[in-house]
Amino acid sequence: MTSFDPTADYSAIRDGVAKVCAGFPGAYWRDLDARRAYPKEFVDALIREGYLAAMIPENYGGSGLNLTASAAILEEIHSQGCNAAACHAQMYTMGTVLRHGNEAQKERYLPRIADGTLRLQAFGVTEPTSGTDTLALKTTARREGDEYVINGQKIWTSRVEHSDLMVLLARTTPRDQVGSKTEGLSVFLVDLRDKVGDGIEIRPIRTMINHATTEVFFDNLRIPADSLIGEEGKGFRYILSGMNSERILIAAECIGDAKWFLKTGAAYARERVVFGDPIGANQGIQFPLARAHAHMMAAEAIVYRAAAMYDAGHNPGVEANTAKMLAADASWEAAEACMQTHGGFAFAEEYDVERKFREARLYQVAPISTNLILCYIAEQVLGLPKSYGPGRG
Repeated sequence: MTSFDPTADYSAIRDGVAKVCAGFPGAYWRDLDARRAYPKEFVDALIREGYLAAMIPENYGGSGLNLTASAAILEEIHSQGCNAAACHAQMYTMGTVLRHGNEAQKERYLPRIADGTLRLQAFGVTEPTSGTDTLALKTTARREGDEYVINGQKIWTSRVEHSDLMVLLARTTPRDQVGSKTEGLSVFLVDLRDKVGDGIEIRPIRTMINHATTEVFFDNLRIPADSLIGEEGKGFRYILSGMNSERILIAAECIGDAKWFLKTGAAYARERVVFGDPIGANQGIQFPLARAHAHMMAAEAIVYRAAAMYDAGHNPGVEANTAKMLAADASWEAAEACMQTHGGFAFAEEYDVERKFREARLYQVAPISTNLILCYIAEQVLGLPKSYGPGRG
């Protein structure tokens, strides 16, 4: 009997990623967590081995791999006990430049992103007053000659302190002056290197996990007009395409987390002896781990189905959102089972369970909450009335 492996073609990539991760054991991540420090050495190692340039075409210095291969890379990072949150944005923001950027922008930026000279890690979309309601964002970009002048605020903009470039969504036409509510938003590729303190202010947000997230304030920030990606006013459509890849890739990370929790929990259950027997001999320990494994397998299948559809040129909104929800649920269930298996030792930092437990919880609410995904499926798939928004219309 053969086993099903949706990423079997990428076993060599997985092996390579695992070798990189072996150089960054739990002690490395615990130290970063305590100091709230950015994993620069880990990110540099991934760049050196070419993994963060996976989706950049070969003619721009990248590997020219597809989304499925990129998902396998991120899954493997998490299954090894590491965390790709410090660098995963480079993969899913890349699609905006690749699909909608012009040739001059690609030639200018992609080779330098591929070789690590530039980092594209920041994605400025969410705002304090709009949250998931992206169409209600208030950050504006006003055209003045050969420049755009940007004013507004973003929140939960992760890694911006460690990035050279930011993909930014801003309103270029007032909402009451557009024919369709999805028009009037534009996407920009902002060079941050000489703008912090000159139109940009960054304020870190301390959170329950080491996620390097911030608030970003724009005060008459001036950027060249050629920073615009694609057509002015069509940015919302561009961002939606990028969000599908984001959800698929983060879902793959969740699968990796689930595998780490299951591997770690099962190993402890085999080794921990209480009342003369391994605790893993008890069905009360076995069943939660086994059930979590079954749910992980089901979620894994939809994650790579969504990735395959994306690679085939489809726009798998339903599949991408479903994959993210089910994978996040699977990782959280596995985290709970692992935590319970370890008992009191789960709370000890040296076991890494509590750190990974905190990290896994994030994906119930980010990059989109489970409840919003359920609303989306109810409306888009089941044809049910819209349950949110003005007049629910």
